[in-house]
Order: sequence, then C-alpha cells, then structure tokens
Amino acid sequence: MSKLLRILLIVIGALLILGFIGMRVMMDRTKQHSPEEQVSLTADGLEVQVRYCRPYKKGRQIFGGLVPYDQVWRTGANEATTLRTDHELDFGGTRVPAGTYTLWTIPGPDTWKVILNSKRYGWGVSWGGVASREAEHDVASVSAPVESVDAPVEQFTIRFTEEPQALVLEWDRTSVSVPLAR
Repeated sequence: MSKLLRILLIVIGALLILGFIGMRVMMDRTKQHSPEEQVSLTADGLEVQVRYCRPYKKGRQIFGGLVPYDQVWRTGANEATTLRTDHELDFGGTRVPAGTYTLWTIPGPDTWKVILNSKRYGWGVSWGGVASREAEHDVASVSAPVESVDAPVEQFTIRFTEEPQALVLEWDRTSVSVPLAR
C-alpha cells in the first residue's frame, strides 16, 4: 500500500470518528434543553407507551409562533415522538394494529390533527427544519378540539388519563386530547 493511500485512509478514518463524536455531543446538548421522557398507560390489559423530548416555553409564543399553525409538527423536540401499543388500539375512532408508530400533529387555533404514522424516522425534521413525515405511511388521523388551560404549561407534556382513557398533549395554554380504547 502506498504511503499516500495510507495517509488518506487515516485522514478519512479520523474525520469519520470526529464526525461521530461531534454528532453525539450535539445530540447530548440538545437533550439538556429538551429532555427525553417516557410515559405509559396500563389499563384493561392494554399497555401504551410514548417516548418524546420535552422542550420548554422560555417566554416564547408557542402555537402560531415557534410551532406554526397548519404545518406538520414532530410533536416534541429532537427525535420523532413514538407511540407503542402492545394490542390493537382504538385511537380516536380508528383501529390501529399493535406496533410502534411515530406521532405527528398539525396544530390549528381551534382543532389539531393528531397522526400516527407507521414509518420510523430518525431526527424527525430535515436539516432545513421541515418535518420528515411521509403522509402515505399514516395509519390514523384524528381531529381533536383545542382546549385552553388556566395556567401556562412551561414544558411540553404528553400524558395519559385513565377515566376516560385518552392521550393528552399540553403546552403553553393549549391542551389536546385523543380518546383511546382497547
């Protein structure tokens, strides 16, 4: 092997290692600002889990500002939010087979579209900030009314209610709920 080829391979290897380390550092730093969370619902023999990252309001206008109306939002920060169900699930009136899905929303001032998509996406947005969702992989799309909350929710929150069973998304003064059933 020639000396030039050996040097070239060493440089390429070093660049790959530096790129990998740089990407890991960037991911760790973004998670300091939007920590990862997992929530679950276990009821009636059904287990549903959601993994997502929780950005903060930080005095910003959220819906209609940071998160534009009528555009697809990855519903959280960092990686695409995932919902996993161990049994077939009624998601707002649509039957969804057991499995893992990405969760997307299209916020509006009065109603949101809450979407489950069968494709797994890495970061959830492109380098240009556009949501990565491909609509042809949608398995459920539910319209949910917006409800106002009295006190602003500082950190984006996804939670479940048990009676009635629902998936609830809350941030700032906005709350959206999707009914769930086995």
